[in-house]
Amino acid sequence: MKKKAIEKIPYLTLPVGNQESETEYVGVTAVKVIDHEKHLFLEVYRNDENSRNVPLVRIVLTKKDFGSYFPEEEKWTRQKIQTDGGWGRLIWKAEGGWQEKIRKNVLSSPDDLNRLKAFCKVNVWNENRWWEYIMKHQDDIVITARRKTEKRKYERRQEALDERIRNIRTLPKQIILKRANDVYFHNEHYLYYKRRGNWVQIACSKCGGVTDARWKVGESYESHFQRHVEVPQEGRTGICPLCGTSGTYKCQGKVKSSHSRRIHLFLGQKYKEKGLVMRYLELEKKWQLELIAGDHGDEMHGAYEEMSGVEIARAYFEPGKKVQIDYQKHDWYSGKDFWDDCNLYGNANITIEAAPILPETYDEIKDTEFQYSALKEYAAVIGKVNPIEYFRRYEQTPQIEMLVKLGLFGVANELVNCRYGIVSNENARQPDIFLGIRKGRVKQLISRKGDIRVLKIMQTEKRMGQTWTEEQIEKLAEAQLSYGQIETATKYMSLQKLLNRIERYSGCRFGTACSSTEQVIRNTANTYMDYIGMRLALGYDMNNTVYQQPRDLRAAHDKMVQESNKEKMDERIREVEQKYSDIRSNYRKLRNIYFYEDDTYMIRPARSAKEIVEEGRLLHHCVGGDSYLNKHNDGRSYILMLRFKDKAEEPYITVEISSGKAHIMQWYGARDRKPDEKNMQKWLDQYLEQLRNKQKQLARTA
Repeated sequence: MKKKAIEKIPYLTLPVGNQESETEYVGVTAVKVIDHEKHLFLEVYRNDENSRNVPLVRIVLTKKDFGSYFPEEEKWTRQKIQTDGGWGRLIWKAEGGWQEKIRKNVLSSPDDLNRLKAFCKVNVWNENRWWEYIMKHQDDIVITARRKTEKRKYERRQEALDERIRNIRTLPKQIILKRANDVYFHNEHYLYYKRRGNWVQIACSKCGGVTDARWKVGESYESHFQRHVEVPQEGRTGICPLCGTSGTYKCQGKVKSSHSRRIHLFLGQKYKEKGLVMRYLELEKKWQLELIAGDHGDEMHGAYEEMSGVEIARAYFEPGKKVQIDYQKHDWYSGKDFWDDCNLYGNANITIEAAPILPETYDEIKDTEFQYSALKEYAAVIGKVNPIEYFRRYEQTPQIEMLVKLGLFGVANELVNCRYGIVSNENARQPDIFLGIRKGRVKQLISRKGDIRVLKIMQTEKRMGQTWTEEQIEKLAEAQLSYGQIETATKYMSLQKLLNRIERYSGCRFGTACSSTEQVIRNTANTYMDYIGMRLALGYDMNNTVYQQPRDLRAAHDKMVQESNKEKMDERIREVEQKYSDIRSNYRKLRNIYFYEDDTYMIRPARSAKEIVEEGRLLHHCVGGDSYLNKHNDGRSYILMLRFKDKAEEPYITVEISSGKAHIMQWYGARDRKPDEKNMQKWLDQYLEQLRNKQKQLARTA
């Protein structure tokens, strides 16, 4: 659209007419040819004597484009005459119904409407809503342009996809299947069996044959010349009498005809000159037992096993380009597989997980950007690896090579799994600077294979500006104390005293390499630091060694918990008493209605918000929450306390009852349980009956 040429064209102006007084806007149209192309002009004027020469807006349409020019602001926009759905506006107000809009927005003459119809060539429900001709034409332009853009994008994506497929090598499927069967499925075979007396029927998944053999030698002369096998038992290893294959016994009655096992593998291949493609394979071995109906139920007819595999994803790495991952999908309509450059959604999403890497991959990596990535050394220690993620992290952090070759596998694994919080200086090439530890600690960290727990303690040591012994670092790592915990404790005691106390309170020694012992030490360390933290929060002077060294750590910790909870509870009670004050003021009135007692039980409304909160705390349920307090305070429902008559101040059961027609909404005892449910429900039903009678009496006397 030639905007400068359009601006030079004089305004159409608003002809003098007899427009209705309630008309606010008048549209004038014209068709003009600019650079051999027809343009539809729509100028909208105010229905005002002073606004006939300059329009509020000039809307210009061509077959493939549109624009709106605002003379007052001297600017162009791609703003449509009306937004999608018809709720927005360009000129007129959006308030009111369609009839009001039709009255307030008109065209200057019938010729203007005819021009709109002829140029836009669209249908509208009501031609009095003439602006919809413009709107639909604009929508068609936008949709057409969007579709063209999307089509071009799709075509470019498809061309790139086809180009990648053309440049990839043929997959050596049979070689991979054989290796997978030998290495990863361990040439596993099954011997299905069914015993009948002294005989057993055996079906071999390797040879497929079915034969009978004795598992128990008979007393007759002939029995000594019949096939014999060891007693077949589920899970034991046996020998097929027909082919001599070793297999695992599987009882026929426990087999649902077929069973399978699935694994994944990675295969790396060169791609183009310097690129690499990692191919993600899904392999499956299936064992099938064939059954037929016989005189004695299902009988074994044969067995077989088969290997199958499919490539489900490819990751392309090229120098200077982002990694591209393609996925193989299945078209259920055509029954064919196809490749796509985007993943599926929901449960059908293809997840690429860590898996073994075929050894051919490491030869293919040579002369690529990953030839020094140390993937082989990393996989040899870690086992199952996702090389796609490994290469991604390697491109981002080439120091991974250094870490792996130094033997810091724990650190490298953290980075491969995208946990970068351990990195101190991402640009550094020296391991100590990169990780933020003292230079002399690198050797110790290597001896621990880059143990993250040890690393974090070394980082804490440097951060605190201290120097600890190797033994202290190992002990701190075993205790798994955080920087904040160590910093807090060492304000009041030496590091060695801290470690000695953890060892003494746990009753275990550091460095035993026993997982259960380590767990006890960790729990004790956290308990001790939690105890110190609560002491400090409550204002105790932790320079006092009496507080530092309680005789019984568990008992002292529990005492601090109670003391801390009391402070929190007191604060909570002060808050709710102020916020829900109507609960206390309405107690007497509610007691006259809801109070009831017999020889065993009594029930009454809550006296205050405080009592409801304490009820919830003592019974360990949620009645002390704001939702229940708010409902009771507003009179939407009420909280009642049901207790033993001789223990009137001891919580037993909490009841929520509706404020209108007597109806128990819910009732619970301690920990959301219903004690003596059958009898208590019967008692509550009786209570409801007498409550309804009381409410009727009160209604009559009112």
